[in-house]
Amino acid sequence: MVERFEVIVPVRVDLAGGWTDVPPYCNDFGGEVVNFTINKYIHAVMEKDESGRIRVEYSSEVPTGSGLGTSGALNVGLIATILGHKKSPEKVAEMAFQFESILENKGGRQDQWASAHGGFNHLLFIGDSVEILPFEPMKSSKNWLKKHFIIADTKITHNSGKLHDSIWERYNSGDEDVINGLHKIRAAARKMSDGIQRDRRELVVESLRDVCEGVDLMDSSLHDPFRAVIQPLIESKSVTAWKALGAGAGGTVGILCSPMFRKNVTENLEKEGWEIIDWDYDEQGMRIISDE
Repeated sequence: MVERFEVIVPVRVDLAGGWTDVPPYCNDFGGEVVNFTINKYIHAVMEKDESGRIRVEYSSEVPTGSGLGTSGALNVGLIATILGHKKSPEKVAEMAFQFESILENKGGRQDQWASAHGGFNHLLFIGDSVEILPFEPMKSSKNWLKKHFIIADTKITHNSGKLHDSIWERYNSGDEDVINGLHKIRAAARKMSDGIQRDRRELVVESLRDVCEGVDLMDSSLHDPFRAVIQPLIESKSVTAWKALGAGAGGTVGILCSPMFRKNVTENLEKEGWEIIDWDYDEQGMRIISDE
């Protein structure tokens, strides 16, 4: 008899704090991230035949290099297919991170924890430990964000590993711009959490802007692929705030705008070849959808 597990794992949108979950920063200062998962998935299927031979297949609803944490979600799917129900989401997330570390992945832990848990997450990273902080977004905040937040795939691929190499080399040399940028990004996570939990929309806007300023301090070239398209929309007040979703220099962006400007914004983005991703919230995280 063939044993079969099929697992679906959501990808994540990092609202604030991304980069600070990565060593050595989280070892030195502690990192903090606010993110949520969306209804775009990694599908992982594992089959084991009577001889014990294992076959694993993957498919993804979003491209790799999108900045949505696809590699972390993929490895959560890998671990979950092998272990089934035997481990908690936290254990699966940590094992997925350790597996990526063996492959010399330079990222942090937010992608794996978000994909394993699903929903909104406020995560604290201290060294190798992850603390899940209490986080209850108001329904009105979630509805507002859904109406106002556009996710667009720029079709510009990036290599997050190379981006991390450059930043952490400067960090390790004591570059004050990199360190101050990371501090600003970390502080933005607490502001984002406060804004979403109290439906303080001005704090959400401020947090996104703080993240952009922090990234520009670290390396303004991370935003260069997006500026020519987004800056005119900011100047026309069609867009109130935005951020690269992931390490930057390509992939997807999150854009906050008023519904009255949404059509104009999306038309401008599509003229540039950017694809608008139709999304909704995922509340469940990784799950086994069949077990035969």
